[in-house]
Amino acid sequence: MADYAVPEVLVSTEWVAAHQADPNVRLAEVDVDTKAYDEGHVPGAIGWSWATELCDTVRRDIVSKPQFEKLMGAAGIGPGTTVVLYGDNNNWFAAWAFWQMKIYGHADVRIMNGGRKKWLAEGREISQERPRTAPVEYRAQGPDLSLRAYLPQVQDAVAQRTAALVDVRSPQEFTGEILAPPGLPETCQRGGHIPGARNIPWGKACREDGTFRSVDELKALYGADGIDGSRPVIAYCRIGERSSHSWFVLKYLLGYQNVVNYDGSWTEWGNLVGAAIETSAAKGAGA
Repeated sequence: MADYAVPEVLVSTEWVAAHQADPNVRLAEVDVDTKAYDEGHVPGAIGWSWATELCDTVRRDIVSKPQFEKLMGAAGIGPGTTVVLYGDNNNWFAAWAFWQMKIYGHADVRIMNGGRKKWLAEGREISQERPRTAPVEYRAQGPDLSLRAYLPQVQDAVAQRTAALVDVRSPQEFTGEILAPPGLPETCQRGGHIPGARNIPWGKACREDGTFRSVDELKALYGADGIDGSRPVIAYCRIGERSSHSWFVLKYLLGYQNVVNYDGSWTEWGNLVGAAIETSAAKGAGA
């Protein structure tokens, strides 16, 4: 992992096993819900539900600053705590939590390379016990909105061709053949993609065991579509979680400086009155 631009944001399963009892380290499993966590998790890890704890459940948004502070404080996380995130789907939702923690200025947050999949494949110890945590007072920074793209910024990038758009959904979503992955409810009125976007599915950044590909492999993957760090990048998917994974890869593993996550993503753009879309299988030109 030493070749990555910011290697300290990743830790191995071996590192986690050696630091499970470290009082300055807090492990958190992040899944779409906590069913998998309840079935068994890394000993000492707390469980966060993407659906109820890392989203605003009243309006469509990330958690507010007070909500974030409450979540961190209840988990016994202080400003100096090393937080190690992992989860299902090759750390798809762990990356979403990482993105939000960076928006609110947490200094030391990392991802366990390979996530839940690799931990289980290695036959490591799991527990069904929920750890007891002593609540603390947590004061967040920010929010740092330079990590997030809103609709006007994306519209301007499309009109002015000022940024490369990376659609990280499946090819079937990209062309409009399907509106959402099977079983997922958030959807849109129209299928397709933002004009000019390149389709680089998020899962291609990972190996079969769930770990991230090497720097050379990642540079080749994104570089094949002209994404090399020379231009600003806007990553998007359906509701912003998969694109937070690609945002993490581009910004922290490859070190591309100007990368933002458009979490409004296709459910915003695909429902927008008057917005142009593309549905061709060919990748859009000019991105």
